[in-house]
Amino acid sequence: MSKGGPDRIRVGIIGASPGRGWAAQAHIPALTSLADDFEIAALSTSRQESADAAGKLFGVPLAFDNHHDLVSSDAVDVVAVTVKVPHHLELATAALDAGKAVYCEWPLGNGVAEAETLAALARKQGVLAVAGLQARSAPSVAYVRDLIKQGYLGELLSTTLIGSGMGWGPTVEPFNAYLNDKQNGATMLSIALGHALDALCHCLGEVRELSATMTVRRKRVTISDTGQTVPMTTEDQVCAAGLLEGGAALSVHYRGGYSRGTNLLWEINGTEGDLQITSAGGQPQIFEMTVHGGNRSQTSLKVLPVPEQYQWASSQGSGPSANVAHAYARFARDYREGTQFCPTFDDAVTRHRLLDAIETAAATGQRQTLR
Repeated sequence: MSKGGPDRIRVGIIGASPGRGWAAQAHIPALTSLADDFEIAALSTSRQESADAAGKLFGVPLAFDNHHDLVSSDAVDVVAVTVKVPHHLELATAALDAGKAVYCEWPLGNGVAEAETLAALARKQGVLAVAGLQARSAPSVAYVRDLIKQGYLGELLSTTLIGSGMGWGPTVEPFNAYLNDKQNGATMLSIALGHALDALCHCLGEVRELSATMTVRRKRVTISDTGQTVPMTTEDQVCAAGLLEGGAALSVHYRGGYSRGTNLLWEINGTEGDLQITSAGGQPQIFEMTVHGGNRSQTSLKVLPVPEQYQWASSQGSGPSANVAHAYARFARDYREGTQFCPTFDDAVTRHRLLDAIETAAATGQRQTLR
């Protein structure tokens, strides 16, 4: 990856383990596909042995066994935080304190208070700080947003979102077992539904008010490798209903695991037309989506191919790294030109507050007003 060149943005990745993990699945392939814009200059893990192995595997020149050396390195322009949610506050804070631009995976913090703390620090430091809400960078989502702005639907009437968390089902891999403990902040609400709601709000506007119900239906889950059963405290059923800023009705239901039927169905209805977005999985930041639409005199939906102009990282293909690549392509523009294509830490706070309102509404039985 290190080919030199003064115009490339130098990225240091915290959490780039050699064997598995989100950095290896998504960030490194995404950055590699954008080699004209980025070089991976450094990485860190918690042990020098694994850092050296990752550096050798991915061709990264600097490999550290701690994040302090990475964030303070003069060879790093941007710090990517790709570790588990409970560590985001500490690591993103260190990067911001070092004056570095930051790309932090979503959820930004373990709850809204941590997200607010990081957003305030980013504003104070005056650096670019982006949250990994890459579903809004998906070509299909960007296309839907433009269709709505161009009047495809007429006046917006309602939207309905049904999805499967994919995780939070009857079994879990050992390395993902932490997702089933609500205290870790990496829940179906925050991850699967958080990404989906961010795409929805990016296209339709923010939620004005809502009511909600959440429950844990699977009390225990099975560790896939061992057969051991462990408790699950993360809600695997989330339902919300309310109004968007413009008055359109909103209905959402996310459920844990996979469905034999629908795993993502997002419908948007207006006075002049209808849009439908579908996918094989309920995590729109990962799964490729298909757009269907019909308006005015048309009596049924048809597939609307996404125009080539929305392919900001066209060589990436599909898979976990695809939308991350689209997000990094936008990041490069924001970093160099001061544009605002990427969701900032302030945007992440807005999303955290929406999720917090869902939790509060479910816990209290009281309708929540967000604006």
